[in-house]
Amino acid sequence: MSEDSIEEGVERVLSDLNLEELNGKRVLVTGGAGFLGSWMCDVLVRVKARVVCLDNLSGGRLENVNHLLGLEGFKFVMGDVCSFKSDERYDYILHLASRAAPEEYQRYPIDTLLANSLGSLNVLELARRNDATILLASTSEVYGDSEVVPTPEDYWGYVNPVGVRSCYDEGKRFAEALFMAYHRQYGLNTRIVRIFNTYGPRMRGDGFYARVIPRFVVQALRGEDLTVYGDGSQTRSFCYVSDTAAGMLLALLKPTAKGEVINIGSPWEISILELAKKVKEMVKSASNIVFKPLPPDDPKRRRPDVQKAKKLLGWEAKVRLEEGLARTVNWFKAHIGLGARGAHPR
Repeated sequence: MSEDSIEEGVERVLSDLNLEELNGKRVLVTGGAGFLGSWMCDVLVRVKARVVCLDNLSGGRLENVNHLLGLEGFKFVMGDVCSFKSDERYDYILHLASRAAPEEYQRYPIDTLLANSLGSLNVLELARRNDATILLASTSEVYGDSEVVPTPEDYWGYVNPVGVRSCYDEGKRFAEALFMAYHRQYGLNTRIVRIFNTYGPRMRGDGFYARVIPRFVVQALRGEDLTVYGDGSQTRSFCYVSDTAAGMLLALLKPTAKGEVINIGSPWEISILELAKKVKEMVKSASNIVFKPLPPDDPKRRRPDVQKAKKLLGWEAKVRLEEGLARTVNWFKAHIGLGARGAHPR
């Protein structure tokens, strides 16, 4: 059932999109063994692209792509995006390499900044040498604690440049600026997607890698307290991974996305306390919900304006939270002993 959730998600992407133009194309996916990167590799291999998956396994896991090893058209390269060298030619590059969980990037702020600065420079130069189309997986974190909700792409952000989250927020803002500089100065075919709170199978639920949905799911499955920070009134809009993957692929391929920045996320907003109650009910858990102090610079609300994605890509989220959570819970039930030991508070 758990692997069926992934297969069904991949099939949903394939049935919704026409990806024939990727057949036979050479595609580099940085961070390809991570949560979202491995989903991209799955879809790309299925459409017979020739995929190079680059990952240093600092946050990604080889088990996410084990089933692809040995397949024609897929190659895993253990390496760091900052120092990666390649004489191979690429038609497309998807730059996803970065630590992404709040506690994870706060523990490794320099790694996070380097992946988004030197790493971005490295792959942009590779794209320029190959005249490749390159997509940056950016984040809603560039908006900081947004004063405009739903948040459109032309909102400049309200970000603490030296706060505990700044390594990720400012790292991604720099990466975006560098991508746009390459587009303007060299005419490089760049595309930027700002991804909002994606969730689903293959998310890590262990230690400081755990984000809020896998943390709640693991805690509920184990009968542990569900840890809510602050009073739980802060909101997020959670987008299921197959929807995010579809949006990213459309942004990679659509001519209308060249040189653009596009929000990819769900318009369905929910408070963290409501989410905790929903997970507890779905799992039928006897867990208690406990409250702890809110971390610094935690955004109060997060909900994207997705009109640009609808207009330029013809994309919108389809999987409702109840369905996506059910698929995620089923996956964690099967993998609770593999990568979900000791879910740690965010």
